[in-house]
Amino acid sequence: MFPTAHDITETNIDACLLVLKKMLAVGNDLLIVSKPRPVCVERLCSELARYKEQIVLRYSIGSVNDEVLGFWEPGAPAYRDRLESLKYAYKQGFETSVSCEPMLDGAIDDVITDVRPYVTDSIWLGKANRLRQIIPFNCPGDATALRRAEELIAIQSDDNIRALYHRHRKDPLIKWKDSIKQVIGLHRPNKAGLDV
Repeated sequence: MFPTAHDITETNIDACLLVLKKMLAVGNDLLIVSKPRPVCVERLCSELARYKEQIVLRYSIGSVNDEVLGFWEPGAPAYRDRLESLKYAYKQGFETSVSCEPMLDGAIDDVITDVRPYVTDSIWLGKANRLRQIIPFNCPGDATALRRAEELIAIQSDDNIRALYHRHRKDPLIKWKDSIKQVIGLHRPNKAGLDV
């Protein structure tokens, strides 16, 4: 998987492409994960086209609502940019996937509906994890962040997660992250990378 600790942006895409090409040239298969920006996706698709059989492009899309995305992911691309990036990669013949982890509101079905025609691999669904621990640390004293975290926790109640699972359990594109598997009692692999 690349990257693991940052995103691919206009300011670092040259360095990212240098590393990606080296990894691909020696035969590695790569999962490239990003909150995609169209200008970056166009360059990735152009410069990595000869390696497309070794690549899955997975784009993070946790909501269709730009206000929600802007609150939880400040500075990240808008929903339309992410969707257009997915469409572009798909039309260029790349394997595509979407990560809805974390799901950032109660309307994840809207994301699934929009992205489905452009996903060849999988759509991953997962809850927002450890909000009660992270928000006070990252946003000390921020009453709005605390309130919105509690709202999101309520949206992702066990009952709502079970309902989500029942709506999509037979969909071959949908994959479940551990946070959801734990709620519904699905088998969780013992080692990372086995849940593919």
